[in-house]
Amino acid sequence: MLTWLVLLMIVLLLMGFPMMVPIIAATLFMMFTDMTFFGPDQGISWMITGVSNWVLAAVPMFIFAADIMTKGHTANRLLDLVSSFCGHLRGGLPITTAASCTLFGAVSGSTQATVVAMGGPMRPRLLKKGYKDSFTVALIINASDIALLIPPSIGMIVYGVIARGASIGDLFIAGIVPGVMILVMISIYCYIASRLMGIEPEEKASWGQRLHAFKGAILPLGFPILVVGGIYTGTFSPVEASAMAVLYAFVLEVIIYRKVSLKDMGSIALSTGMITAVVFILVAAGYAFSQALSTAGIPQQILQPIVATFGDNPTAALALIAVAYFIGCMFVDPIVVILILTPLFAPLVQATGLDPVHVGVVVVLQAAIGSATPPFGCDIFTAMAVFRRPYFDVIKGTPPFIAILLLATVLVILFPQISLWLPSMGAQ
Repeated sequence: MLTWLVLLMIVLLLMGFPMMVPIIAATLFMMFTDMTFFGPDQGISWMITGVSNWVLAAVPMFIFAADIMTKGHTANRLLDLVSSFCGHLRGGLPITTAASCTLFGAVSGSTQATVVAMGGPMRPRLLKKGYKDSFTVALIINASDIALLIPPSIGMIVYGVIARGASIGDLFIAGIVPGVMILVMISIYCYIASRLMGIEPEEKASWGQRLHAFKGAILPLGFPILVVGGIYTGTFSPVEASAMAVLYAFVLEVIIYRKVSLKDMGSIALSTGMITAVVFILVAAGYAFSQALSTAGIPQQILQPIVATFGDNPTAALALIAVAYFIGCMFVDPIVVILILTPLFAPLVQATGLDPVHVGVVVVLQAAIGSATPPFGCDIFTAMAVFRRPYFDVIKGTPPFIAILLLATVLVILFPQISLWLPSMGAQ
């Protein structure tokens, strides 16, 4: 029966149905076969429970704030600031791109918003400087993945809700050091690649130009300080921080910069609503599916021999979790993978005594890698739409960046303090 369940989902995916359809169909399959027994009322109850967690209210508000700032001046101001300090280095332009993606990720929390906001202005500049298009596009989509680790991260929120053992505030803080580490690793690669390509650095900016760029970016820089600082100090909960993010974005772009008009807010809100609807349907369907699997005892059947094999070896268990999420995120939307696999691996996490925050960082890092990994990374298709490039042109330059992200995964698994250091400081 389990084989038929898997085949059903694969066939529906290959037929081109959106991911919510295979999940709901698989749940109905379990309902009407002898795999388990539960009625439609129980299935609906699970779906409602899946989206009833108050913390999920932060998701649409962070998306709304990101949409406002993507349409406004925030991205360009952050870009000018980073360029003034990094542009003169060897590989300064791609390093600027990676650092700007990281900063905008700390503003938006969305990989796709970062691809759109940073890819638009930076791709032409990189091409004009002499960088190959394959390198340029791969850099943008992979550096944008840091947005999923740097708070406010939608991936962290979804994992925290499903795992139910990890503080979302701690998850937000735990993603900062791994995100910065990945930025450094990508920057080193950009430096080496630029030397090999023989591309000369930009002219060094004067301190007057740097001061001017800093003044222009000082208000956008207040955004991550507001969100991260508020959560870290206990001033805001994640939901309250998301509401403050919307208010800050509105004041910044509508009142101060006046790049976004009140007339634009309707279309921005509609875009946010459509994205939020998709996310919440996936969360509801994914939660019902995971509960149905649990009722059928499938996690126990799959993981019992694995738990017996690993015993109390947390490193091996975490490596297995990382591999499973990485493979899953190559084919399916990362949020769906988090929704389905997190309950499945909960017994293994508990049996090996893994820190749920550490596990969350590893999981969301795999989601970040999956966002830009063939065959179905969502950022790949975003880049195809934004840059109007064919699929194979977009993925051509991704292997070195994927290798960097996988190396980062190994480091985070082997050295848990990379992710746990900042949360432990807050707990003292």
